[in-house]
Order: sequence, then C-alpha cells, then structure tokens
Amino acid sequence: MSDGFDNVAWLERTRSEGDVAAWLLLIPYARRIGVSVEADPAGESLRFRLEPHAGNVGNVLLPALHGGVVAAFMETAATLDLMMAAREARLPRIVDLSIDYLRTARAVPTFARCSLLREGRRLANVRVSAWQERESAPVATARLHFVLGESDRGEA
Repeated sequence: MSDGFDNVAWLERTRSEGDVAAWLLLIPYARRIGVSVEADPAGESLRFRLEPHAGNVGNVLLPALHGGVVAAFMETAATLDLMMAAREARLPRIVDLSIDYLRTARAVPTFARCSLLREGRRLANVRVSAWQERESAPVATARLHFVLGESDRGEA
C-alpha cells in the first residue's frame, strides 16, 4: 500500500515523528496556496503559515487575500492540528465550519494557531485564530466540527 492518509501505519509513523510536512505534501490545494507548518515559538503546539502568493489575492486594489483562501488555510490548519493532537491516528472529516472575518487579510504572511476544544469518541471541535503582524489582532477566527474516522480502517 502506498504512503498516504489511508495507510494507518504510515499515518501513525508520521504522527509520532511530528512530520506534518509529509501530510501537507499530500494536499495539492495546500501546496498551491502556500501552506507550511513549523513548531510554535510561543509553546508546544504547531504554527501554520500561509504565503502571500499572487494567486491568493482576491482584491488586487488593496491588495487583500481572497476570503476562500483564508478559509481553506484555516480548515487545513485545523484538520492537521487535530490529526496531530488526537488520541489516535485517524483522518477526520469536516462537518461544519464557521468563520468570522474580522479585518482585511492583506497580502502578507498569515499565521494560524489551533486549539482542540473537545475530542470525543466520534466528534471533535477545533478553534483556529489567524493573524498577520500581531496575534492579538486576528484577521479571522473559525470553529470547526469534525467526525473522527475509524482508527483501524485498513491494513498497514
């Protein structure tokens, strides 16, 4: 079986190594918009980064990032952060996304930090905050609900 999200052994190995970058390589849209991940300098969690590519700009007059790009960035961050923080290695599926756009996301590097609010047997809730220059001035916040997949879906 090839390496990927449906290979439980690979998923467990990359998770134990903290190799979120390997997961990002399997998400073409995340690569296209310029999502990357690094250890959070402010703590033990992950910090996600969105590069200000020209294709991410929705309003060229400001210039400002497209709201869909910001939402996709936050959704990707929440999914990968949940995969890393969850009790078991499994691929969650998004059920609901609620995003609040708080200010214009200019075409500069954008960062996101996630927090796992609750992980049950079947559902998980994640909060995401995205900012640019100062974390205390977020450009958007989001709440996401996930259905947690089975951890023993396939052979290793």
